Amino acid sequence: MRNIVLGLVATGISASLGWLARTYLWRRKLRRKQAFFGLPDHSESMLVVNRAAGGPELSVKRYDVFALLELSALIKDCHARAQVVAHDATQQGFGERTEFCVGGPYSNRRTAAHLSSMLPGVWVNTDTEPVAERGTFRIGGEHYRMERGRSEYVLLARLTADEQEDSRPVFLFCGQRAVDNQAATRYLARHHERLHRKYGTGSFVLLLKVVNSQAYGPDVVELVADVTRAARAPLPETASADTAA
Repeated sequence: MRNIVLGLVATGISASLGWLARTYLWRRKLRRKQAFFGLPDHSESMLVVNRAAGGPELSVKRYDVFALLELSALIKDCHARAQVVAHDATQQGFGERTEFCVGGPYSNRRTAAHLSSMLPGVWVNTDTEPVAERGTFRIGGEHYRMERGRSEYVLLARLTADEQEDSRPVFLFCGQRAVDNQAATRYLARHHERLHRKYGTGSFVLLLKVVNSQAYGPDVVELVADVTRAARAPLPETASADTAA
């Protein structure tokens, strides 16, 4: 009988230790995720909604809705809350609440403001003509044209107003098409742990390439380059002259 009791006690202790270890690891993983996204328990965040290019103000493309749903799941996993705000109804600074800003500068004024103030080395062609140049990115001295449905680009950025720990980040998903915005949100959801290991809670700007979206949708994404340095520096004089032309 004594051996049976001792065995039960040992089993109970082992199970308790295993549960405590799993709980500790789960909480540690959660805290790291919350730190990366700037979303402590019960915090507030903003989902800045763009509009369909050329459509009415309240029209949102299907892929952008999917992007917002994926971001909402991330926010919920961090035990935080989200407020959906229209791009032209957001009149506040950044750093107080984590912000997820979806869409390029042609459909999202908030994105245009962030690019202008925090990423002066990035220029996006918002003209409708000529069609071949529409949506072209210029980052530093390089340009990236869109081949619709075959080869498209999107910027994924985590930006902070300063390096203070209590400053909440802004996440930008600036794609040449709506499907590219969703591709960037999905890339962030899949790779946020690796990005946290590499960048911590600092700023970064990644250029991603969406491959053959007409067949694969937002699922096939390649990392082209870390363009943080070029994006945060002013455009070279030659590139500035070209954009003004």
